Amino acid sequence: MSVDEGALKHILVADDDPAIVGLLRDFLEAEGFSVSEAHNGKEVLARLDKAKPDVLLMDVRMPDLSGLDILQKVKEQGIDLPVLIMTAFGTSSIAIKAIQLGAFDYIAKPFDLEEVLVTVNRLLDYQALAAEVKTLRVRLGEPDPSERIVGRSLKMMDIYKIVGRVARSEATVLITGETGTGKELVAEVIHYNSNNRHGPLVKVACASLPETLLESELFGHEKGAFTSAYAQRKGRFELAHKGSIFLDEIGEMSLGTQKKLLQVLQEKTFERVGGSTPIHVETRVIAATNKRLADEVAAGRFREDLYYRLNVISIHMPPLRERKDDIPLLVQHFLEKHRLTPASPPARITEEALVKLIDYDWPGNVRELENTIERAVVLSQGGVITNDHLLLSPVTERAMAGLEDMVRQGRRLSDILTEVERRAIEESLRQSAGDRAEAARRLGLDREELEAKLASAGSRAA
Repeated sequence: MSVDEGALKHILVADDDPAIVGLLRDFLEAEGFSVSEAHNGKEVLARLDKAKPDVLLMDVRMPDLSGLDILQKVKEQGIDLPVLIMTAFGTSSIAIKAIQLGAFDYIAKPFDLEEVLVTVNRLLDYQALAAEVKTLRVRLGEPDPSERIVGRSLKMMDIYKIVGRVARSEATVLITGETGTGKELVAEVIHYNSNNRHGPLVKVACASLPETLLESELFGHEKGAFTSAYAQRKGRFELAHKGSIFLDEIGEMSLGTQKKLLQVLQEKTFERVGGSTPIHVETRVIAATNKRLADEVAAGRFREDLYYRLNVISIHMPPLRERKDDIPLLVQHFLEKHRLTPASPPARITEEALVKLIDYDWPGNVRELENTIERAVVLSQGGVITNDHLLLSPVTERAMAGLEDMVRQGRRLSDILTEVERRAIEESLRQSAGDRAEAARRLGLDREELEAKLASAGSRAA
């Protein structure tokens, strides 16, 4: 969007750092905006009493009143005000609360001025979106699982915004992503920021239950429904009434159970196994999978109608290798979480060790990083973590990534071993820059053995 001459848009810049205010004022005025300043929360409110700007560009941390306090007051007074929040802090709950309180977007410091300009213009073009977001309310006074989601990369900020916008709706949510990316944490954040937050959050690990038990677990059973049904039992959907149910690894669900789940989503009723009485439930459904459900539909393993019912709101959790800017924040978070003893100060990490963590590809994602930090804290006795304490083995880690999923899927041992061998060969080739002789040496093979294994394992590098 371009700013029309003679109709300058007014931006109020609020930050307790005069250098930042001056930098933004000079840049935005050069881009054709009218700019005024505020250096604390009280100044912001005083200026809002006189005239409403077209955009409020505001730091989240200011003297006397924070940016979130200002957003709360603006919301309470019913002022229609497009707001951009700036912060140097990467805590996800701040972003989520800011969006719920009506902020249009979330800008992490240090910022690029061109990116600020793009965001401001996008806000001016989509003020209707800001009005919609302002209807969301922040949840107060309860444990906040969103504090465990750490990151301020662009991909994570997009996720915070989606969560802030959809949490209070009743829409079904499908969370996708590789194992270890934090899908369950996002489900918790959605529930505890929803209108159902006072109800239960019931979790079901679909892949860990045999098909013969999953239907009974989900929908319950009547006494005598099968041999071991000695009494009536409520299922997870009944237990989640007026709350939320999280169906993890829903791609593992059989077609028969999928059909009954579709009925619940469409009609909000079901019958217990062995029963004939319809049971009504009001439950928010949040599902997660590490599979591409569209591919499963094409292969006939997942119902197309159920896929579209689940995929009302889609949230994709990026792998850690695609948001490496978040690794330092995550490392600090896990150092705080995994202290040697509860009374111990957090361990420290050398710059060289941190660079090693950033350079690694993390096939196991955030879960693998957390395990690595926890192990390093123990090995360093809670002191200073160096490279020697980081037990990273790229070939092994990459080859074993997804092993848990393959076992859960009931893959044959021979197939699992073939897959692990294929991944190890590909990783060795990657580290050897495609030099097959060097890759063979790394794996303790001769060139002929490697060529044979490439062919038999069906490696993509063959």
